[in-house]
Amino acid sequence: MQTMRLIIPHNKPKEEVIQVIDRSIDDLLKQASGLPVKIADTQRNWQGSTMNFSLVAKMGLLSTPIKGTVAVTDHDLTIDVDLGILERMIPAEKAKEMIGSRVKGLLK
Repeated sequence: MQTMRLIIPHNKPKEEVIQVIDRSIDDLLKQASGLPVKIADTQRNWQGSTMNFSLVAKMGLLSTPIKGTVAVTDHDLTIDVDLGILERMIPAEKAKEMIGSRVKGLLK
């Protein structure tokens, strides 16, 4: 399995970006619209400006753990995520597009 990396630039204060991500992460994970996936068992914790997260994604009879990090710097945020077996079923570009558009929407 390969980790998907997504880097999103921002022009907001780092602390504000952290707050926006923290407040919105549940909605982002639960609203996986556009993907035939149900999300369960979400967990997250912050260590400084890096959030570690994990969840279980269910698609039909299959379920897979997904884990990753969101690192916030002064100028961008980097999302690294291991999609587990979903990587084989959902094109990485579609997942990147969906995640990227939602996060960019939060940062406006």
